[in-house]
Amino acid sequence: MMEKVTLEKAKVIMGDNLIGSDELKRVGLFEVNSHPDIPYSVNALEAKKNDYFLILGVSKFSNGKTVTIRHLKEIFGMDPNQKEPCFYNQDWYDKESFIDVPMKNEWILIRKTVYEDSRAVQPIDLMKQYSFPSAIRCTYAFFLVWLTLGVKLWYHDFVWCSDTDHNGDRIYVGKYHDVDGVNKNGFSIHRHLGLRECYGCID
Repeated sequence: MMEKVTLEKAKVIMGDNLIGSDELKRVGLFEVNSHPDIPYSVNALEAKKNDYFLILGVSKFSNGKTVTIRHLKEIFGMDPNQKEPCFYNQDWYDKESFIDVPMKNEWILIRKTVYEDSRAVQPIDLMKQYSFPSAIRCTYAFFLVWLTLGVKLWYHDFVWCSDTDHNGDRIYVGKYHDVDGVNKNGFSIHRHLGLRECYGCID
């Protein structure tokens, strides 16, 4: 049986890479009532303490709404000229079911940067080696880490998610800043279009 890791022990191991109830309360947006057990071993935390954040997930905002991508978007908006952080101005996913998947009351470990050997590799191949996080976990982590630590996760990179849209196209998120300066700042949510019968060419 795995030895239970206390919050105090986790704080010693993770240091500034832990975002718990105290940090969430300071943000002031979330309802923080539960304190679920940390599901990771000491060895697991030791192995990931430098490259991951350990974050307390919560399912409700202080106004009683569920913590979903849709409701995060309502709070943070889509105009960097008004406030940051924000979402990138796009609405293609507003009718997709994955943006209404709620965050759970649970601890999550999420990686700070993409694996270098995963760049430009098809997700179907990466899934043989990695387990992608959900879109809500990535989105929640992005905004929470920015608000609590001032760290901008995946600032120039996209990360693959476990979710798909209604056509089965895989979701990827991130890349807050466009290095070319063409697009405005904003947390982006996209889908990787797979080839289907409706794609063809003309001359």
